[in-house]
Amino acid sequence: MQKLVSKITAKTLLITGVIFLSSFTLIKFVFDKNDVIFELLFGSLNQNHYSPQKLDDAFSEKVFELYMKRLDYNKKFLLQNDIDELGKSRRDIDDQLLNQRHDFYAKSIDIYSKRLKEKENWNKELLSKPFDYTVDEEYETDFEKTVYAKSETELKNEWRKMIKYQVLLRLDDMLQRQEKAIEKKDTAWKVKSYDTLEVEARRKTLKANEDWFKRLNKITSRERFSTFANAITGVYDPHTEYFAPKEKKKFDQVMTGQFEGIGARLQSKDGALMVSEIIVGSPSYKQGDLKAGDHIIKVGEGNKEPVDITNMDIDEAIEHIKGKKGTEVRLTVKKTDNSIKVIPIIRDVIEIEETFAKSAVLENKNKIGYIYLPSFYTDFTRTGARGCSNDMRKEIDKLKKQNIKGLIIDLRDNGGGSLQEVVMMAGLFFPKGPVVQVQGKNNMRNVMDDRNPDVVWDGPLTIMVNHNSASASEILAAAIQDYKRGVIIGTPSFGKGTVQSFVDLDNFLLPQFDTIKPVGQVKITQQKFYRINGGATQLKGVIPDVLLPDPYAFIDLGEKEMDNPMPWDEIPKADYVEFKNINYSSVIKNSQARIKKSPQFNLVEAQAKEVKSKRDDTKYSLNLEKFRAEQQQLREQNKKYEDLRKEIKGFTGELPTDDVAKFGADTTRLNRENRWVKNVTKDIYIHEATNVLNDIK
Repeated sequence: MQKLVSKITAKTLLITGVIFLSSFTLIKFVFDKNDVIFELLFGSLNQNHYSPQKLDDAFSEKVFELYMKRLDYNKKFLLQNDIDELGKSRRDIDDQLLNQRHDFYAKSIDIYSKRLKEKENWNKELLSKPFDYTVDEEYETDFEKTVYAKSETELKNEWRKMIKYQVLLRLDDMLQRQEKAIEKKDTAWKVKSYDTLEVEARRKTLKANEDWFKRLNKITSRERFSTFANAITGVYDPHTEYFAPKEKKKFDQVMTGQFEGIGARLQSKDGALMVSEIIVGSPSYKQGDLKAGDHIIKVGEGNKEPVDITNMDIDEAIEHIKGKKGTEVRLTVKKTDNSIKVIPIIRDVIEIEETFAKSAVLENKNKIGYIYLPSFYTDFTRTGARGCSNDMRKEIDKLKKQNIKGLIIDLRDNGGGSLQEVVMMAGLFFPKGPVVQVQGKNNMRNVMDDRNPDVVWDGPLTIMVNHNSASASEILAAAIQDYKRGVIIGTPSFGKGTVQSFVDLDNFLLPQFDTIKPVGQVKITQQKFYRINGGATQLKGVIPDVLLPDPYAFIDLGEKEMDNPMPWDEIPKADYVEFKNINYSSVIKNSQARIKKSPQFNLVEAQAKEVKSKRDDTKYSLNLEKFRAEQQQLREQNKKYEDLRKEIKGFTGELPTDDVAKFGADTTRLNRENRWVKNVTKDIYIHEATNVLNDIK
């Protein structure tokens, strides 16, 4: 790989998760942008990845398998002979990449594009007339259990079954709602014949599938290239990934909780883009003319000719509305009285409230503070975005004002984020000391310490985790567990024990190649992290001190189920001192006794068996009568689980008084947050966490 790039030197500087490489020289001009990206990609991977891969036939076969899996994940577009034809390159992809040939990739796109058009025509044809709903046949919904069709006739029959299944879902729902209305003697309900409902079910299915095909047809060549590039990076490990510029922008928005726009929540309604809510304090709110219920027809960039967005996909339309802070967007809007108005709005930075930490004061014998943290967000773009460790400090300070006796940090479904943020956050709960160990590919080990002696919360503490708690969530939970500083409660975590950093490929192009910028960035696994006790969370995750019943107890989940995960290992422990103030055996024993007596947790254990059964039995009858009987059985099963979200006696909650004052002018936001608190107090897992805190003396 010396045709485009020289060796990237090993000297690197790591700052807030972004790597800057000290030297890079481009020594040959090549016009194909994909060639340039591949050269840059391999140069970065080989120099920086924790476990570089050898480009050989074995590597090539892995790329082939992963790419096929992602190109046609449901096996509904390609035939077996398409796979066989593409499979001729199964062991040649490495040579093609090394010699800047793209035969395999180009052929895969040609074949897929042809098949896509065919299936679009099939969709219209199959939905043009009613299906025979009396035939006894089944549809397999688990694509991993299916194989590629051997002929066009066989594949078309699979499409017929898939679309018939989609229609049956809608038809059953319509029939069920109508039967309920008739049973309740709802005079407002307009009774429709079976034939009318069947036509409506097919019409809705056609519209949904046409929207799906519209999205598939709008996938750009750059996005398709990203799919292939990520089949290559995916061989290194599941978290090494190429990001085209557009995708990196989306990633940054998620991880910073910020974007530049107008501050209006939008939704697609009857093919039009409608304003559903104006965010208080946003540019739209300050300008004052845009209102909930308005339909946006055109979007103009300042004085430029506006673009008609009436037939656009919602994501594409929103991209037109977003833009740089300080720039003007002009919206042509149809008001609720049908008048047309052009509204100029100056864009600004908007914060996505769902991204950030938030808290509640819970009451269960004692006042308990509860903080929900959806991710370990930070200022990845260095534009002044918020960091979660500082937000956590603020939330704890709010709760301390209300004299809480214990604290719950909820990391369930938190997939991680910034390594630096989690190290700082851990330091809020114990004096300075080691938090996590990280190791690079040359066994270069670093113990990351919290250096701030300022402990913000030294009282009883629980950390909640589940199967989707990953990476930074596991670092925090593991550190608290190893120090014996608090009680980890929930279900085993995800098992991601690797650290990634972004490399901006644009940084390595000489000025004469500026015309092909931007080329994107690559997120590379450069380190593995280890607990301070020396063990890795990789694959194994964090096992809670207090294990709670899990609806997915019999399902294999987590990092170990991903393609090409890195292995588990361990290193020597760091130097740290455990706390001695929690009687874990007593806490665990008391929790187990409560769980055993709890009808709701017993229900969860029963649910786990049904989830496993349904995971194994993934076929559905396509006979209308049998299908409806199956759906009714599922509804009756699900009714049993409604008790899992009912009000819990003696368990209440409210927003911190600081938040009530803060949201006072924004009644919509205040009502939304109050509903959130109400749902928190219906959560049996959170309730048990408060019980555990009450047991910690």
